[in-house]
Amino acid sequence: MNGGVTTSPRAFVVRIIVALIFTVLLGRLIYIQLIDDSYGNLSDQIQYRDVVVHPPRGEIYDRNGELLAQNRLCYDVSIIRRDMSKEGFDTLRVAALLKMSPEVLVKRIKSSPYRVERRISTYPISVEEKLLLDELNVAGLYTSQRTVRQYPRKIGGNLLGSISEVPEEKIRQDESYSAGDYIGREGLELAYESVLRGEKGLIMQDKYAPLDSRNTVLKEPVSGRSIVCTIDAELQQFAEELMENKVGAVVAIEPSTGEILAMVSAPTFNPDEMIIGRERGNNYMREQNNPRRPLWNRAVRSRYPPGSTFKLVTGLIGMQEGVLRPHYQYPCHKGYHLGGEHIGCHEHRSPIDLRYAIATSCNAYFCYVFRNVLENKKFERAKDGFDVWREYVDSFGFGRKLESDFLGEGSGYVPTRQFYDKMYHKSWNALTLLSLSIGQGELGCTPLQMANLAAIVANRGYYYIPHIVREIEGQDSLDRRFYERHYTKVDPKHFDVVVDGMWRGVNVDGTCQGAYLRGWDVCGKTGTAQNPRGEDHSTFISFAPRKNPRIAIAVYVEHGGWGASMAVPIASLIEEKYLTDTICRPHLVEYVKKTKIAYPMYDRKKR
Repeated sequence: MNGGVTTSPRAFVVRIIVALIFTVLLGRLIYIQLIDDSYGNLSDQIQYRDVVVHPPRGEIYDRNGELLAQNRLCYDVSIIRRDMSKEGFDTLRVAALLKMSPEVLVKRIKSSPYRVERRISTYPISVEEKLLLDELNVAGLYTSQRTVRQYPRKIGGNLLGSISEVPEEKIRQDESYSAGDYIGREGLELAYESVLRGEKGLIMQDKYAPLDSRNTVLKEPVSGRSIVCTIDAELQQFAEELMENKVGAVVAIEPSTGEILAMVSAPTFNPDEMIIGRERGNNYMREQNNPRRPLWNRAVRSRYPPGSTFKLVTGLIGMQEGVLRPHYQYPCHKGYHLGGEHIGCHEHRSPIDLRYAIATSCNAYFCYVFRNVLENKKFERAKDGFDVWREYVDSFGFGRKLESDFLGEGSGYVPTRQFYDKMYHKSWNALTLLSLSIGQGELGCTPLQMANLAAIVANRGYYYIPHIVREIEGQDSLDRRFYERHYTKVDPKHFDVVVDGMWRGVNVDGTCQGAYLRGWDVCGKTGTAQNPRGEDHSTFISFAPRKNPRIAIAVYVEHGGWGASMAVPIASLIEEKYLTDTICRPHLVEYVKKTKIAYPMYDRKKR
């Protein structure tokens, strides 16, 4: 027997067959990989693209359910250069639809990555433009849905804010944003961005299928939540009309809740002109270069001297400190005169008590009260009295932010002892600071703070933090701070006397009788704030009715003159509109709208 290994003929044949099959497969693989590109083309043809789905932004409603900010459907246009036909496309027609020059379109296509999708439309296109683009059937061009804002009433520019593309700095700070996303800019749109924006989704889509078919959802988009704000749209629009061609602000608050009923910064702008689109940049630069600064929200940011409206605070502090009783009388002979100090006043009978001093806005009376507060015998020095006075003022919300839900809120300004020590080299006393007693000097406050003062007096000593949002979709309540009462350091029992004086000022013999509304017991206090750069500022705070007040308001008109001349009629008309839902004094509306106010400090900048 042979000891070697033998191979049967059958096994040999099997090996030959396996080798031939392997050789054929290897040859075919080499052919496919190196010679035949049909499979590569097929791979491209069935390739899918990941599409980011931008969620609809939460809409904004007024307190009565009317839409203030809503969404409009539009489309982004993007390109994958690899998918474009070698024969090209009608560059002129596509460029015309995308509102760009053919040269810019070609440049953007050439600079786009070969295999990666890149947006080429600078701005979204409309539904109509999208349909026209679809008719061209351009290979490699894709559209994806998104929404942009529109503002039905065209009001509340500073209040609502606007939408813009997210800046690069924000993208670096927050990885949830990416290039091409939209973000709130100023106003409610920014303050409640986290609520309104929603969450982006992601789908895997056949490049050659309609957007709504053959899609694999990788992540569902989450729509932004809607907001019901506190604003009364009709009242807001009426207030903006009254403030046309004026510079200043209006803030109206519901005292029982702190809800802001109207917030006007004048001049304002049309929020529809700031939506994402081809003209946004031009519109923004126009408003940015306007010397009257319509993009600056005076209602919450500007620092104004409160003028005579501040006398209410001076009187209340005097009563709380025990240096003033309502029946105390002081003389006024066209002002306060002591040594070298003189603060003028208009002519009225003398002497007068607290109620009459409030009604007639006597300067001298409150100079006496202020001195008595600071020079109280319980203080070692007037400077110690000033520190106590300042604590009272702080409790009324002056010199600090009120912590509203409105971004950009200013703090106003109340000077400190250190400020005066530096200014007067530590040599000062109550006489030095007399102008503070009547809301002048270094005092500064925002119109929001002034409206809050009106709400404090209306509530007899407390306020709710003013806020602009009433309800958030899917949320049971707001931040608890908006439901808490904030009390001043003055006992509520002292407020009735001040309310009496404000009521007399409107209804009997005061400086604001133009605010009278029959049957509504309006209470008010005028202010004429001195302005070293021109005509005095006109201001007025008010609430109505006297019992169970429904509205508290502050109006500030730069260069408006006496408080009674411009701020009073504007506030009175707004109160009438809100309380009665009508206007029975069209002649007063006409007077307000036709009154021209000169603003040389702004208008000279145009030249």
